[in-house]
Amino acid sequence: MRDVLGEVYPWYRAGEVFGLATVVSTFRSAPRRPGAAMAVSASGTVVGSVSGGCVEGAVYEEADTARISGRPVLRSYGVSDDDAFEVGLTCGGTIQIFVEPVSSRTFPELPDVVKSLGAGEPVAVATVVTGPDAGPGALGSRLVVWPDRARGTLGSAALDRAVGLDVRGMLEHGTTGLRHYDTAGRCLDGEESAEPGELTVFVGSFVAPPRMLVFGAIDFAAAVAELGSFLGYRVTVCDARAVFATASRFPHADEVVVRWPHEYLAEEAAEGRIDGRTVVAVLTHDHKFDVPLLTTALRLPELAYIGALGSRRTHRERLARLREAGVEERELARMSAPAGLDLGARTPQETAVSVAAEIIAARWGGTGRPLTRTDGPIHTAAGAGDQPSAPAEAG
Repeated sequence: MRDVLGEVYPWYRAGEVFGLATVVSTFRSAPRRPGAAMAVSASGTVVGSVSGGCVEGAVYEEADTARISGRPVLRSYGVSDDDAFEVGLTCGGTIQIFVEPVSSRTFPELPDVVKSLGAGEPVAVATVVTGPDAGPGALGSRLVVWPDRARGTLGSAALDRAVGLDVRGMLEHGTTGLRHYDTAGRCLDGEESAEPGELTVFVGSFVAPPRMLVFGAIDFAAAVAELGSFLGYRVTVCDARAVFATASRFPHADEVVVRWPHEYLAEEAAEGRIDGRTVVAVLTHDHKFDVPLLTTALRLPELAYIGALGSRRTHRERLARLREAGVEERELARMSAPAGLDLGARTPQETAVSVAAEIIAARWGGTGRPLTRTDGPIHTAAGAGDQPSAPAEAG
């Protein structure tokens, strides 16, 4: 939903009712993950996507119907020999999409959500996607949860307390997905079968974007920063040389820092500003920068990826110096160097694609092999839990 909020919020502020479709679960090959959203305005304008094209037409009709009728609905889209092309779902997976009307009446907490997103404050939205027509756990009822407060209600204090506690745990890890309860608030996850009155609650977590720390203000860094920004990272470029580390040279970076790289990384870690989603790209090729920086990085267990550019000769010399500095073999094994997948890259832009591809493969457990040489689902349904090594956030 984060992707569409900037475009739909003016509709909301203008007093418009619009239809919102959100992916709440996926199975097998799924082109979009839970939290992906598509909105339809009263004029028929569409923003966002729930399937990358597979079922957009059918979902458009559902969203427009919900906008007009005022009634939310949960729809499932799968594939079979009979209906594969009827709605366009040909990828072989199954997705569940919750479709609802959104307005200041149905979602009065939305301005607070938008404000939190703008401030980088973590917030989660818990919505009942299966439940009764009225009473506790009514279909479409909503609870917005922050680490220290909550707004809205799912219909009863007991249900709000139970869901709020679980949601804060999910928010801490940035995870998005479904939870199951009875109307008294008892969690039914793990139960062998559904019970009468079971509620299904979709929790969409919104946390700060993951960070990409690019060390070395060179032309390759500009390309890596641009691609990192495109992938949704908050990008920092850091170099000790002020003449090279300028904002004008790195327009796609969120910030450019003039510091000794190892000092900056150590300070960010000490202040709690890196986590298990943070990736580090070391591009300096200079031992006086690389060795202290990599010594620091390889001893930070939080980092999701540590890559270093350089020739194989440069890397052999780098390894020798790191060993001399006391870095252990198990720590060295965490480093991807030379960084990137074997794409035959030549230019800075091609090298950036190679490095980004390796980061994506590490994040999701991909093989890095051509899809023509692999079997099984192309899109995995990891969804519920915003991100495996890096929890997923909603949309």
